[in-house]
Amino acid sequence: MSAASPAERPARGLRARVATLAALWRRWRLWAVLGLVVAGLLGVLIWLARNHEIDEVQRALDRESNGAALALRQGLARRQQDLHGLATTRTRGAAGAPAALALLDRPRDWLRLEWRDASLHLLAAADSPYYPPFVTDDTGPQSQQAQRIRETCANAQRFDGAAYSDSHFVQRPGGVGEEVMQLCQPIGAGTRRGGFLLVTYSLGGMLEAMLAPTYTQRQSVAFTELDGTRLAIQGTVRRPGRLFTSQQVLDLPGTTLMLRLDGGRQAPDTLPNVMTALVTGLSIALITVLLPLARDFRRRQQAEAELAEALAFRKAMENSLVTGLRARDLHGRITYVNPAFCDMVGFAPQELIGHALPAPYWPPEHAQEYGERQAGRLSGTAPPREGLESLFMRKDGTRFPVLIIEAPLITAQGGHTGWMGAVLDLTAQRRAEELSRASQERLQASARLATVGEMASLMSHELNQPLAAISSYASGSLNLLDGEAAPTGTMADVRVALARIAEQAGRAGKVINSVHDLVRRRASQRHAVAPAALLDAVLPLVQLQARKLGVRVQLDCPSTLPAVWCEPTVIEQVLLNLARNAMQAMADSPPPRLLRLTVHAEPQPRGARAVLRFAVADSGSGISEEVARQLFTPFFTTKAEGMGLGLSLCRTGIEQHGGTLEHAPALPRGTVFSFGLTVADGTRHAPPAAPAETPALHAPAAASGAAR
Repeated sequence: MSAASPAERPARGLRARVATLAALWRRWRLWAVLGLVVAGLLGVLIWLARNHEIDEVQRALDRESNGAALALRQGLARRQQDLHGLATTRTRGAAGAPAALALLDRPRDWLRLEWRDASLHLLAAADSPYYPPFVTDDTGPQSQQAQRIRETCANAQRFDGAAYSDSHFVQRPGGVGEEVMQLCQPIGAGTRRGGFLLVTYSLGGMLEAMLAPTYTQRQSVAFTELDGTRLAIQGTVRRPGRLFTSQQVLDLPGTTLMLRLDGGRQAPDTLPNVMTALVTGLSIALITVLLPLARDFRRRQQAEAELAEALAFRKAMENSLVTGLRARDLHGRITYVNPAFCDMVGFAPQELIGHALPAPYWPPEHAQEYGERQAGRLSGTAPPREGLESLFMRKDGTRFPVLIIEAPLITAQGGHTGWMGAVLDLTAQRRAEELSRASQERLQASARLATVGEMASLMSHELNQPLAAISSYASGSLNLLDGEAAPTGTMADVRVALARIAEQAGRAGKVINSVHDLVRRRASQRHAVAPAALLDAVLPLVQLQARKLGVRVQLDCPSTLPAVWCEPTVIEQVLLNLARNAMQAMADSPPPRLLRLTVHAEPQPRGARAVLRFAVADSGSGISEEVARQLFTPFFTTKAEGMGLGLSLCRTGIEQHGGTLEHAPALPRGTVFSFGLTVADGTRHAPPAAPAETPALHAPAAASGAAR
C-alpha cells in the first residue's frame, strides 16, 4: 500500500475527527437530550415561580385599591348625610354657625362651608379651624369660581341631590395651595328651594382622613387625572425593587376621580424558587436515569427471548411458504434460499448459496439476456419493485414460467446490502388460464350456434307456409300457360295466381321483419360508463390471448376523461371482437407484436356534444383493398373457422349508439379500427335515441367469425 500524499493527510484527519464526533454523539446523545430536558424544566419552573409571585403581588395591590375606593365612597356618603342633615335644619347665617362649626371640627377634609340663596349669592360662610383660609376668586359673576359654582349647583338641581364639581387648584396665603373640589347640596325639596349649602373638599385631606393610616403605610395613595397627572398624594413608596400600580375609577355625581395606589415590593424571592426547582429537576433526572438502568437487565433478557422466538417463527414461516425466496448480495451471489425455492428449481441449498452469475436455474438459451438484465438491476438502473415474468429451468432440464418480484435489502443504518426476491411458479396459473380460455371459446361457439340455430328454426317454421303457397300458385300458373288449348278465362286465373304469389311473398317479408323485430326487441340499458371501466372489463380476456400469441398490450386511457353514454355489454363485446381480430391479424407477423387500445377526446365544432374516440390498432400486415371492400359484409370471412358475422355485428352495435365503425392503416404498419361515443351530459338517463338493435352481438363467439 502506497503512503498518503501530503494533500490527502488533512482530509483523512478531518474525516477521522468527524467520525469520532459522530461516534461520541451516538453514544451520548440520549444523555445530552436528557440534560437539555432537565435544563428546560428548571427554566420553566423558575419562570413560572417568578410570574406567580409577581401576579400575587399585583392581585394583593388590586385588592387594596378596591378597599381604598370603597372606603372613599363610604366616607363621602357619610359626609353627604351630615350635610343633608345641616340643610334640613333651615338655619341661616349666625343661627347655623354652631352646627356648621361642629361639622367643620369633625371632618378634616372640609375646608369651607357656605350658605347661598337660590340665586347663589353668599349669605354666610365658615372656615375649617385646621386649615388657613384660602384665597377665593368669587369677585364677580364672570369669575371662574362663580362659573364653577353655578355649574355644580345646576347639576345638583338636576340630580335633585348633592353634586360635585371638577377638581381645581386654589391658592393659600403665602403662595402655597392645594387641589380642591366642591359639593353643592340643595336646601329644601321640590320646587320650594331655599338655597344651597356649598362645601369645599381638600383632596389631600380626603386621602388623609378616609384612607390613612390603613392604606398609606405600605404604599402611596393619590388622586390623578385620567392622563396620570397627580392631584393629591398621601404616603411614600420605598423602592427597593419593582414598582406595582393599581388604579380605580371613582364615579361621583357631576365628576370622576382616578384613585391610584403605588406599592413598592421586594424583588421576588427567586433563590428559594430556584433551589426548589433545582431539587425537583435533579430528582426527576435521577429517577429518569435510574429507572432505565434498573430495567435494562430485565429488558435485555426479554429482548433476547423475543429475538429467539422471532427467529424460530421466521424460520417456521419461511419453511411453510409456497413462494420461493431468494437473497443476493450486490455482486449477484446467492446468500439465502428457502425450501420452497429449492423445491421449485430442484437444487439443494448447498448448491445455490454462494453461487455467482450465471445462476444454475437459468436456461442456457436465455443466459446472456438474463445476465444483462441482472447487471442492470444490480447497478440500480431498474426499478426496485418490479414484477417480471421469466423462464426458469429445473435441475432435470424442464422449463417453467415464474413471476419475480425483487426489493432492495436495507440495513438499520440505511445501507444497501443486496436484493431480496420473491419467485412465484406460474405453471398452474398458466394451465388454468388455458383451460379457461378453451372453455370460453367453447361457450362462445355454443352460444353462436344456438343463436344461429334458433333464428334458422324460427325462420324456417314461419316461412314454410308462404313458400309452399307461392310454389303451388306458381306451378298452377305454369300449367295454365303451358296448355295448348287454354280455356277461356285462363289469363284471369293467371292474374289471380300471380296476385296470390305477391300476397304470399309479402307475408314472407312480414315474417322476416317480425323475426328481425324479435331479435332487436331487447330493451336498451344505456347509462354513463367510464372509458377505463370498459377497457378493464375486456382486458383480462385480451391479455389471455395476447400472452398465448406473444402480443404486448398497450393501454392509453387517461383517468380524467369523462363518462360516455352506452350499453356496456355491447361496447365491451365490440372492443373484445376488435382486439381479438387485431391479435389474430398479427399471428404471422414478426415481433414485436403490439396491440394498442387508446381513448381520447375528439375535437368537435362549437356547441356540439363532446365525443370520445376508442381505437384498436395492431402491427400486422394490414388489410388489402379487395378485403376492405367486403369487410363489413355479413358472412364474409378470411378465416376457415369463421362465420363472417363479427365485424358486421360490431358495426351494427356502434351504429345503434349513433357512431360509425371506421378502419384505416396504422403507421408504420398494421390497421386501426375506431369509433366514437357521445360523452354523458351529467343526467342519469340516456338521451333520446333510436331503438337499440343488438342482434347476436352479445354472443361472445361472434368475434371468431369477423373478417380480417
